[in-house]
Amino acid sequence: MKSESQLARLGLFDARVPRYTSYPTAPQFADTVDPQVFKQWLGEIEPGSQISLYLHVPFCRRLCWFCACRTQGTSSETPVLAYVEMLKAELKLLRAALPEGVTLSHLHWGGGTPTMIPADAMRDLARAVFAVTPLAPGAEFSVEIDPNEIDDARLDALADSGLNRVSIGVQDFDPEIQAIIGRDQSYEITRAAVEAVRARDVKSLNADILYGLPNQTRQRVSDSVQKLLSLSPDRVALYGYAHVPWMARRQQMIPSDTLPRPEERLALFETAQRLFEWDGYVDIGIDHFARAGDGLAIAARNGTLRRNFQGYTDDKSEVLVGLGTSSISRFPQGYAQMNAATSGWGKSVQAGAFATVRGHAFAGEDRLRARIIEALMCDFAVKTDELVRDFGVTRAEMGALFAPVAAKFGEFVSQTAEGLAIPVAGRPLTRMIATHFDEYAMAKTGHSSAI
Repeated sequence: MKSESQLARLGLFDARVPRYTSYPTAPQFADTVDPQVFKQWLGEIEPGSQISLYLHVPFCRRLCWFCACRTQGTSSETPVLAYVEMLKAELKLLRAALPEGVTLSHLHWGGGTPTMIPADAMRDLARAVFAVTPLAPGAEFSVEIDPNEIDDARLDALADSGLNRVSIGVQDFDPEIQAIIGRDQSYEITRAAVEAVRARDVKSLNADILYGLPNQTRQRVSDSVQKLLSLSPDRVALYGYAHVPWMARRQQMIPSDTLPRPEERLALFETAQRLFEWDGYVDIGIDHFARAGDGLAIAARNGTLRRNFQGYTDDKSEVLVGLGTSSISRFPQGYAQMNAATSGWGKSVQAGAFATVRGHAFAGEDRLRARIIEALMCDFAVKTDELVRDFGVTRAEMGALFAPVAAKFGEFVSQTAEGLAIPVAGRPLTRMIATHFDEYAMAKTGHSSAI
């Protein structure tokens, strides 16, 4: 109780803060980054280097009420097939802009529901990708799979194209909770999808599960986690449900009075966390878990864990190119985002231009602060020597930057000659601590609960 009261005193249960999958965060993006800037940044990629590529597919057969992603519903394959053709056209634009010899370290298809794409179109899209840039040796090709929207033909198409990692959204297995959040996905359907994936020798399985859902209790989250554990995923993302109905209108379908209080959200997270730990999973950052031999766990041990728009990653590439509506790219120079409207994105691509509409070019202390925030989110520690070496700052300057944070958070933050660290007891506060290194103004309502 003492720890919980201290966390409450520091504002954990009231705060709304960014998830820091980027810095600056997406609300700070502006229209100063346009197609010309995006194309210039592509041209400045080192020839022969490795990059990551993300393809966004916004379509879903049904729209889950809990989801705040950029998606649109359709019961027909027609718009999906038309969208794939536009992606192929966008890939041709990418091929013309990329320097020679670039290969892929990671390829990810996300959404939405990428598995709404018919099997033949999947094969066609994969060929179009590899005509631009092939997979590097040991590269990862991952796809988000909806167990309700997959069959043997589509799995065969993905496996034949080089799929070696699958990501499955679980959210919660409780039927009552599924009904409230508009997500009908039984354990049996999920298990069948997992078995079908593994039958095709796809070794690596990610799973997403949520805490903080309506009517969720410790017993219910425990039951869902144990069912998930029976599927033996290699890594798990345990995300806190972000209830932001002012941003995602479909969430208005979820009664606010069914949501657990912030203190209960913390208890739900800790219940699930203990179960993963008891089953041998390693804690990764603030909300991921992985088997000890998984790439995330290895990166965490080696100090090479990174954070991007998909969460935690072991990808070492400095460039992540995002194609498709609303997708975000990351370059050493900054961030670039495509038009979120499918029609606007398509018109640009048809006209032979990238659909970049906003972004952020790094300036001032952006890179320094981005590294501090990423280190806190990934390693719960910032090493002063690393910052002095990489950013030309002095130890005294970093000590002065860290001191107010250490003073504010007391025993939950440790400042030493080596840098700044967050002990285990302070880790629920990590996102709040990170905000103290964020120079940009934040609208409190624009972000999710700190826990």
